[in-house]
Amino acid sequence: MQRILVLNPKGGSGKTTVATQLASYFSSIGDSPLLVDMDPQGSSTRWLRKRGAERPLIHGVAGFERNTQVTRAWQMRVPPGAEHVVIDTPAAVPAHEMPGMTRTADAILVPVMPSDIDIHACSKCIADLLLVAKVRRDEHRIGVIANRVKRNTLVYQSLMRFLETLRIPVVATLRDSQNYVRAAEQGVGLHEMKASAASQDVEDWRPLLAWLKSREPTAAAAGGGSLPALAGG
Repeated sequence: MQRILVLNPKGGSGKTTVATQLASYFSSIGDSPLLVDMDPQGSSTRWLRKRGAERPLIHGVAGFERNTQVTRAWQMRVPPGAEHVVIDTPAAVPAHEMPGMTRTADAILVPVMPSDIDIHACSKCIADLLLVAKVRRDEHRIGVIANRVKRNTLVYQSLMRFLETLRIPVVATLRDSQNYVRAAEQGVGLHEMKASAASQDVEDWRPLLAWLKSREPTAAAAGGGSLPALAGG
């Protein structure tokens, strides 16, 4: 089982877009992934509720809710057969909570938008991951996603220069596309859209999916069927 954490304490960076698109991709290839929504805004949960019954199954957990009828461990359990767990984290995650959130993550994705404010926030997020959460660069668990970019702009060039200084891989560059808006409205993913409409955006995801494939744990290291690091989240 692969645990994928989508993290950036700054709101509006695209965490829900990345999380829901990953979940839909995994479901489209035959997995029945678990999408864990830890954000009190509940955007991933709303997206999941919009999916039609004819769509491939995605398990969902509204981790921001507290169900008094069951234990927290039971609420956060991973369903049998789910090979991927995608965790959509909230905004404003304090640095001292990052060690617990990242400890069992096989991959940590940090989406960042092309703006000065977002670049500054991304810099702090990466610093907290390295210095507070103690995620080592040589573990190759952190990947940055340049999100909603327009490649011919100065701010995009500035973003890419900044990302080069981090010595953290940029695992995807996603263009600013209306397909993401449609996907959010319909509860679908790019890989579930007509190829003629979404082919360019699907292509943008290939490097990220290849990177995640390389980060999949071996069977011996896959771990158990629960999310202990998030049980108190």
